[in-house]
Amino acid sequence: MQNAEWFDAPDESGEPGLRFSCTMCGNCCTGPEGYVLVSNDEAAALAKRLGMTVPDFLARYTRETLRGRSLIEHATVFGADCIFLDREKIPGKAVCGVYEDRPAQCRTWPYWKSNLTSRWAWERARRTCPGIGQGPRSTPVQIRIARDVIDI
Repeated sequence: MQNAEWFDAPDESGEPGLRFSCTMCGNCCTGPEGYVLVSNDEAAALAKRLGMTVPDFLARYTRETLRGRSLIEHATVFGADCIFLDREKIPGKAVCGVYEDRPAQCRTWPYWKSNLTSRWAWERARRTCPGIGQGPRSTPVQIRIARDVIDI
C-alpha cells in the first residue's frame, strides 16, 4: 500500500482527489524559456501528424537540452510560446495545434511531481492556471498514474 499523500484527504466537498479542466488560456504553454520534452515515440507521432520525416521534424521543431530533446518556442508578447500553440484559431483562446499527439509532459499537466509535492505547490500552480480546481475530479489513483509518467 502506498503512503497517504495530501491529495488523498477529502477536500471541502468531502471527496479525495483534485479537479482540473483546461480553459485554453495557454499559460502552461508559454512563459520563460523552458522544456517540453519529447520522446522518440512522441517525435515519430508528431512527425506523422505533420506529414514529415522524423529527422525533418526533429531539425525543424526541436532542440537538444540537458534534459533531452525539447520542442522549440517562439517569442510572443506572452513570453516564449510553444511552437505549436495557436492563439488565432479561436479568438481569446490558446489552442494546441497537435493536441491529439501532444507530448506526455503536456498530457499530464497539472499532475506533475513539482505541482504535487504539497498543497502549497498545488496552490502555487493554481495561481497561473485557471483550470486547476475546475471541472471533473481526478481520483488519487489517476493523479498518481499521471504524475509518474514523466519526472517534471
